[in-house]
Formats: sequence, C-alpha cells, structure tokens
Amino acid sequence: MKLVNTHKLILLMLILFLKMEIASAQVWTLKQCIDTALVHNNNLESGRNSIAIGKEREKEAKAHLLPKVTANADYKYFTDLPYQLMPLSTFNPTAPEGQFNEIQFGVPHNINANLQIALPLYNADINGAIRNTTLVSELSELKYKKSEEEVYFEISNLYYNAKIISHQLNFVKANLKNAEKLLENLQSLKDEKLATGTDVSKIELQISQLKNQELNLSYKYDKVINALKFTMGVSLDLNLEIETNIKFQESLQEESGFILDYQIAKTQEKLIQSEISTLNQSRFIPNVNLVGSYGTTGFGYGQSPNEFLKFFPMSFVGLQLSYPIFNKGVTKRKLKQKHFELENNALQQELISEANAMKIENAEMQKNMTEKSVLTTEEQIALAQKIYNESLLQKNEGLVNLTEVLLAENALREAQQANLTAIVDYLKADLELKKLRGNIKNINY
Repeated sequence: MKLVNTHKLILLMLILFLKMEIASAQVWTLKQCIDTALVHNNNLESGRNSIAIGKEREKEAKAHLLPKVTANADYKYFTDLPYQLMPLSTFNPTAPEGQFNEIQFGVPHNINANLQIALPLYNADINGAIRNTTLVSELSELKYKKSEEEVYFEISNLYYNAKIISHQLNFVKANLKNAEKLLENLQSLKDEKLATGTDVSKIELQISQLKNQELNLSYKYDKVINALKFTMGVSLDLNLEIETNIKFQESLQEESGFILDYQIAKTQEKLIQSEISTLNQSRFIPNVNLVGSYGTTGFGYGQSPNEFLKFFPMSFVGLQLSYPIFNKGVTKRKLKQKHFELENNALQQELISEANAMKIENAEMQKNMTEKSVLTTEEQIALAQKIYNESLLQKNEGLVNLTEVLLAENALREAQQANLTAIVDYLKADLELKKLRGNIKNINY
C-alpha cells in the first residue's frame, strides 16, 4: 500500500514538473527577438565599444588645445667645472689679439627648478586630428547602425525560416495522420478481401517516408532556432518558442530612406579630404606656440670657509614658431596617396549607387512575382483539397483505386509546399527591399 502511494506521489510530481516546463516556454514575437538582440548581440556590443573609443579619442585630440604645464628640476655636481677660452685682451688690453687663456667658470653645485607652459596658438596637426577624430566617431556610429540593420535582417530571416519549417512540420504531421487513418481502413478492407497487400504496402511506405521527413524537418527547425538564439545573444539552453501563425499581407510601397553604405562612403570621403587639408596646412603654415617658464637657479660652493648656496629667479615668455623647410618630399608623397584614395572613394560611391539601384529593381520584381505566386498557390491548395476529399469518398465507394487517392494527396502536399515556398520568398523579398531602401526597421511584426 505504501509502495502504491509512493508511485502516485512520484507520478504527481512528474506531472507538476512537466506543467512547469510547459509554462516556462515563453512564446517570443519577432519584435521581442530583435529587441533582445539589440541588447545582447556581441557584434552590436563591440560596435558600442567602438563608438565609446571614438568619443574618447575625440576628447583626447581636443585636449591638445589646452595649455601643457611641466615641472622640471635637476641637480648637477661638477667634478670638473666647464672650461671656456677668454681672449687675453679681456684682462690685459695690451695683449696681442688671437691669444686666449683657459678659464673655469661656475661652482660645483648647480640646482635648477622651473615650471614650463606651452599653449598651441595654431597647430595644423592638432586641428586636423580634431576634425579627423570627429569624422571617425561619425563613421563608427554609421557602422554601428549598419550592424543594427544586419541584425534586423538576420533575426527576421531566421524567424521567418523557423515559421515556415514549423508549418511544414504541421503539414507533414497532418498528412501522416491521414495516411495512418487510410492504412487502418485498408487493413480492414484487406481483412475483408476488398484490398490487396500491395495497397497496404504502398501506404506503409508513404508513412515511413513521412516519418523520415518529419524527423528531418525537426532537425532543421532546431538548427534554425539555435542560430536565432546565437544571433540574439542568449543562451542555447533557453526554451524558446516562436509565433507560428503567418500573417500574409501586402506590404506598402516605401520611399528610399537612409542608405548606410552610401553614407559611410561619403563620410570616408570627408575624412580623406580632411587629411589632405591637414597635410597642405602643415606644408605652408607654421605651427605657433605660446611658451613660458618660471623658476629658479641655485649655485652652491662647499669649501670652507666660503660655503654658500644662493638662488636666483629666472622666467620668460615668448612665441615659438616651427616651419618645415625640407622633409625629403614625404608630405608630397602622402598627398598623392590621398588623392588616389579620393578617386577610389568616388568610384566606390558610384558603384554603391548603381549596385543598390539594380538590387532594388530585382527585389521589386521578386516581390511582385512571389505575391502573385502566393495568391495562385492558395487557390491551388483549395482545389487540391477538394480533389483529395472527393477521391477519399470515391475510394470508400469503390469508384477509384488507391493510386488515384495517393496522387490526389501528393498534389495537395505539393500545393501546400508551393504555397509555403511562395510565402517565404515574398517575406524575404520584402525584407531585402526594406534593407536596400534603408527601411529595414519598418518590419511588419
């Protein structure tokens, strides 16, 4: 009695556990998948870090405009004081010219301490670095938006594929159920000598094929779901279920939006032009710095009885100019390289525009074709279903043989598959069109 109660308790616990597992399987919408990917996708996280790095580099470049203050200090003990040659006429006016005497100047102990300040009034390299880092930050933001578009496209594509495979599984299961019912009827007819063993074998073969197809589709579905989880940036252990209903509706015509590939190329053009401007300015305009120093100089002598240590102030302000006279043509070579880069960029922009226009035209044709195909296959499904139902009735009445029933069922299955394929092609064409027009975020959820 106790053993029976224990088994009941274990069975109850298993049922409760299964219910909890089913309840924990959240149904994710396409919008939820995309929103999760925008937060957890590794590529997007890397892009956000790149934007932050660009902002810091921009601040670093601007920081070079601030004055730089340096504290300097040194102590020197001369074991041998420096020599200097002095004309003899300095001490003896009658001494002949051209004769000198060696003299040691200074004291052994020398101490220097000062604060130096340098403020750039004009520096072509600093100004160019500020412009360039600003453009690089803009470029990082555009590339991040490009990565966002790719995430929208990839998540949507995987989500649509998962939906279609799910519907294919449902069709196969429904066909399998029908085939099993037909096999049951044929077994009864065979027992009554109204059907042959060959008819039964044909249905058994069909059931085996459907089971194998169901197994393959389940494997494909799991692969797509895992790819979806990976792109979303969530754990593969997450129990993720998607919405299986497919809402086919005609997408409205949209105007072209922000084409990121073209904008990236335009920003790269601005960056090259900025680098050319910096190189030209560094060739012809000198760098000007405001410099200054405030400090003290100390001299000491340690021999008795004349020991002393005295400090004297020393300070100055001034302007410092720096102008390159000759640098072996390095700047000239850099300018030529940049002009070639500018030409390549212009070719790239032209190529992007032409390729995008061609792809848009192809995507529009694909979308229009698949839209018509969806409507046509829906009519074919209705007709094939009608023929199949009539064939079953006629088979039960003995008016047609099993072969005609199987042909009708195959026709229905082909119509179903054709409709699913048309829907997939339509959704993908619409998604591709939105991507090419820069409207990928306007997805019909």
